Amino acid sequence: MSESNMKGKTLVISGATRGIGKAILYKFAQNGVNVAFTYNKNEEEAQKIAQDVESRFGVKARYYPLNVLEPEQYIELFGKIDQDFDRVDFFVSNAIIYGRSVVGGFAPFMRLKPKGLNNIYTATVLAFVVGAQEAAKRMKEVGGGAIVSLSSTGNLVYMPNYAGHGNSKNAVETMVKYAAAELGEFGIRVNAVSGGPIDTDALRAFPDYDEVKAKVEEQSPLKRMGLPEDLAGAAYFLCDSTQSAWITGQTIVIDGGTTFQ
Repeated sequence: MSESNMKGKTLVISGATRGIGKAILYKFAQNGVNVAFTYNKNEEEAQKIAQDVESRFGVKARYYPLNVLEPEQYIELFGKIDQDFDRVDFFVSNAIIYGRSVVGGFAPFMRLKPKGLNNIYTATVLAFVVGAQEAAKRMKEVGGGAIVSLSSTGNLVYMPNYAGHGNSKNAVETMVKYAAAELGEFGIRVNAVSGGPIDTDALRAFPDYDEVKAKVEEQSPLKRMGLPEDLAGAAYFLCDSTQSAWITGQTIVIDGGTTFQ
């Protein structure tokens, strides 16, 4: 039942060449959902993923460049998606930034700088807003849909150097509630999936990765780190209206029990 309900629909997802985004893309594709996804720099990997899901699952897959530090790019991006796909049913805002652009945002409180903080806010909140607006315009035409923002538990528990991210995750979860309140009349549901520390390239890029991993394994009653697939299941559940038709404006926390420790 679930597959037939999803089959032939279209997912738009940002940042799907690795980690959580890639796991979400595969979860949808294996259930017959066509995928339009973005990449930042690695076009070769995007091409490989598109070819793989098309040949394995028989769905349509297309990839597009996107820099989430320039959220207005979404307007042109959705114009291209309109040419390649006949509908948009789901939008998952997943892409994040790290590296040089978060300098001054990923730091102890006394070393935080407006530019780094603004970059994280832009990539997390503003990119969600513009992407969700463009997606919602298309969802209205097909009688509804579902929007999901990725978040993290850094707004619930203290994580060293994570103030910039935690603050922006708090903001995007609030934006999700406002979007849900205003888009519900069009049959569009909006939710967030908040992950505890998930074992991804992004986390491995953090200087204190080994320390974080050991701590999570110790704190979680399940004694392991989260995996991208753990979040993919939640994102899929929130988009499948046979399972989550009355869930909107919520943040589902997938943390292996760590925020209670």
